[in-house]
Amino acid sequence: MRPWQATAIVLGGLVLGSAAGLSARFYLGRRRADYAWATTRYPKLKNWGVVKQLSILPLVDWYPARPDLAGEPGVAYLIRADDTTILFDVGLNERGEHPSPLLRNAQALSVNLQDLDLIVISHLHLDHVGGMKNQRKRTFSLSGQATDLSGLTVLVPEPMTHPTASIKVIDAPQSIAPGVASIGPIPRQLFFLGWTPEQALAINVEGKGLVLVIGCGHPTLPRLIERVEALFDEPLYGVVGGLHYPVTGARTVKLGIPMQRIVGTGKWPWNPISKQEVQSNIAYLQRRNPRLVALSPHDSCDWSLQAFREVFGMAYQDIQVGKEIGVG
Repeated sequence: MRPWQATAIVLGGLVLGSAAGLSARFYLGRRRADYAWATTRYPKLKNWGVVKQLSILPLVDWYPARPDLAGEPGVAYLIRADDTTILFDVGLNERGEHPSPLLRNAQALSVNLQDLDLIVISHLHLDHVGGMKNQRKRTFSLSGQATDLSGLTVLVPEPMTHPTASIKVIDAPQSIAPGVASIGPIPRQLFFLGWTPEQALAINVEGKGLVLVIGCGHPTLPRLIERVEALFDEPLYGVVGGLHYPVTGARTVKLGIPMQRIVGTGKWPWNPISKQEVQSNIAYLQRRNPRLVALSPHDSCDWSLQAFREVFGMAYQDIQVGKEIGVG
């Protein structure tokens, strides 16, 4: 046997072994997530307050509303719920820039991040914690250089660290501010990215109902809504954020591979999300008669955006960096 043949055999064995390991992890992880979903029950959240005015201002997402704003396949939303100001996720900053797209967009929009009351991380993925380096180190950053967050509390769905901020792990649904609650982490096993607990925020707007703010929607829309309906008596008024519907394309393509189509779907890589699944989820949401629907383009293709837009009509709003979504 020639040396190159031996090398090819070894490499082939390593590839097959890795694929087998990933497949076994995925299969067992899905069973674990399904079991956790079927057996976990929480009491209803009562007397958690209301807000009169809600504003959601995208600071990072794929489409900018103005030429002077930057777009990228990540998420960072500035949420103002009456007197509470929350930064929901911190974007991607793929090139590790300083100032980051988040900081540049905030400055262009006259947003002072020193006014934050809380930071909420939806889940520990690079497009929500400021890049792959942060994901690997189980931390987050607002920019390519250190930002002092002393005195600021950051709510995370699994253990993370930060050199200056105070970290609090959210392991169950709970009120985090008057009229604002985390619905608690819902786990899902992803083939490449592994075990992924994700939390979303529910905001109770007076005279309207609940607005659900979502990072990526890895737990799936039905499970997110089912959790909300189990926790709260108030009706669902709106859904804003990512739901991961990269059906006909992906925002990130590397080596010709449409990354969002095979990474993060919660399905086998060779079985991507279909148009029929998206339409089924749309029908599920439509039965709740929401008055506000805004699907993030950071992890969904334009076909999916248009499918939501056509069904929800006047209730639908585009998510664009710098375009405020207001309720109340």
